[in-house]
Amino acid sequence: MSKIKKLKGILKSMESVVVAFSGGVDSSFLLKTAKDTLPDGKLLAVTAVSEAYTASELKQAKRFAKDLGVRHKIIHTNELKNKNFINNPINRCYYCKKELFGELDRIKKENRFKYVLDASNIDDIRDYRPGAKAKKEFKVRSPLIEAGFSKDYIRKFSRTLNLNTANLPSMACLASRFPYGEKINKKALKIIELAEKYIKKQGILQVRVRYHYNIARIEVEKGSMKRFFDEKFRNIVAKKLKRLGFKYVTLDIEGYRTGSLNEVLKVLRPADAAGRRCI
Repeated sequence: MSKIKKLKGILKSMESVVVAFSGGVDSSFLLKTAKDTLPDGKLLAVTAVSEAYTASELKQAKRFAKDLGVRHKIIHTNELKNKNFINNPINRCYYCKKELFGELDRIKKENRFKYVLDASNIDDIRDYRPGAKAKKEFKVRSPLIEAGFSKDYIRKFSRTLNLNTANLPSMACLASRFPYGEKINKKALKIIELAEKYIKKQGILQVRVRYHYNIARIEVEKGSMKRFFDEKFRNIVAKKLKRLGFKYVTLDIEGYRTGSLNEVLKVLRPADAAGRRCI
């Protein structure tokens, strides 16, 4: 059985679903497949809005859902009112997902839908994902994992479906730019959003600006590193990021990789993870 056929079979058996929809590659593919599989009225896309997500992500999600003709609901979450989230322990993602899935579970029940879905894929299993605990608590299902979809497969089938999201860079909430123990605040989140937006305007689409207090550690794909060999380009990026509030601007020579801040977990002591700043 092909992966697509398996995925459609899983979705069909669910009968009615609420999809946690970010507008990214994975959730857009899942939403499109659900739209093609389920009867009208049995699908609802829900996008969460907060300081931890960029305005461009919301715009992308709205456009995609509208073009697809899917019922789309926008909700507001309040992570920055949760001290457990703000203090940024190693299981920070759990508190964020707990609030999100709690809201989606409420919406599911109000609309008498049967399942809440997220768009995790099999690559996500290999990384540290404390949010998976919240998924279990609310019985959220991940059909892309159940059907065996990797990120590469999702991009491949998205191209087959002519989805404009097929080649989008990977996305993650802005809180993922903070080392564990570095407190998260609204001002810093905005600085990160503006810093990444500026670098993307220079033609580098896959970028992370990791926030190490007053140090910006820029991660870009290895093919984009050569841009920083140009002194003029380095200077304009450094000048912009310092204007935003950073004191030092650095380029990570290992390049962009998902979950890079999880690399410290092998050596991070519990006390550090609970609240001390990671140096």
